[in-house]
Amino acid sequence: MSVQLLLGIILFLLMALVGGKKGVRSFFTLFLNFGVLFFTIILMSIPNVNPILLTIIACIVVSCINLFYINGVNRITKTAFFSSMITIVILLLFIVFITEKAMIQGFGEEEIEEIGAFSLFIGVDFVKVATAVIIMSTIGSITDIAISIASPMRELFQHNPSIDRKELFTFGLEIGRDVLGTDTNTLFFAFFGSYLGLLIWFKDLSYSFGEIVNSKVFGAEMITILCAGIGVALIIPITAWITAYFLVRVEGK
Repeated sequence: MSVQLLLGIILFLLMALVGGKKGVRSFFTLFLNFGVLFFTIILMSIPNVNPILLTIIACIVVSCINLFYINGVNRITKTAFFSSMITIVILLLFIVFITEKAMIQGFGEEEIEEIGAFSLFIGVDFVKVATAVIIMSTIGSITDIAISIASPMRELFQHNPSIDRKELFTFGLEIGRDVLGTDTNTLFFAFFGSYLGLLIWFKDLSYSFGEIVNSKVFGAEMITILCAGIGVALIIPITAWITAYFLVRVEGK
């Protein structure tokens, strides 16, 4: 038995024991999301395909899997899905602008030696690929926060149907403030941990602090972290407002 298989079995058992049927669905969601992302990456290698359009489609599919497959199709998951899509569109427009201005697409000089034997004329727009990478890095956190805010707002409204929209919106914001710091730090440490080897490489190359900050590889990762944090911050008021509007207007009748 390989280590990967053993860890997978342990993860499955723990998720099944803690989460029950929903935990089992969450476990299989990992494979479904991997399949969607893997298929998207394969399609991105086709020269005539728009990576941004592929990314939007992939985000829709991933959001449907994470929200509807795990939690079922109901008013709350629909609200969370709608909020996630609005946030992704806003973030996409912002990231396209930032990527073009920062010129983080392509490869840094540290990577030239490794790819020197290959041709870079592959017919793929690296600006759009860089944008797609950032969007895909944020979709998981965005859908997670959306359902984390919408679900307790629904519970509060069910126990207090007389609550007005402003109070319900404020309640959603308070929940968002509680998870904002922890989720942003989670994104930071996830990216930092995955690129720890890059920092060690910079140390071996005897880079100064200024050279590290101004390198394309480091700049691209920092912009990814910051854009992901912006997406996390945006989803909170959007989800709180849409959920409050939907609950008071539709269910309050």
